[in-house]
Amino acid sequence: MEQQAKEFSVYNKIVVAVDGSETAQQALVEAENIAKTYNAELCIVHAIVLTMGGDLEGDKKKGQDIIDQARSAVTISNVKTQLLVSKSGFGLIGIIETIADAVADRDADLVVVGTANRRGLKRFFLGSVAEQLITHVDASILLVRPPQNLRRQ
Repeated sequence: MEQQAKEFSVYNKIVVAVDGSETAQQALVEAENIAKTYNAELCIVHAIVLTMGGDLEGDKKKGQDIIDQARSAVTISNVKTQLLVSKSGFGLIGIIETIADAVADRDADLVVVGTANRRGLKRFFLGSVAEQLITHVDASILLVRPPQNLRRQ
């Protein structure tokens, strides 16, 4: 009976991208709540990109620490984690493509990401991982805004 219910569930596989921010923590809470509701698999991912003169091993350690911290905050048992290292892109594009590839590889039904709530020139120049993911994945996307007290005006 449980298997039959899972087959007809709206969400069977959920990917949540975390970066250690307060907003990513909120996204993790939302993703866990949805995973509980639908008895879905939850995959916590963090993407790192190669940088000129960067410290890849140091970045991997920081990334794994972020994933470990996120995993310890989740109480459900059906959780996987994955540290993603960009193979092709640099900067924002590398992060987006790497997360999009992970979503496709996992055949996820839902992607949950926090949004920094940037406005104006910062948004124009920096872009948004959340905004760009919309054009790179076929799954539904839940954007989680920062708590009211942390929103930029």
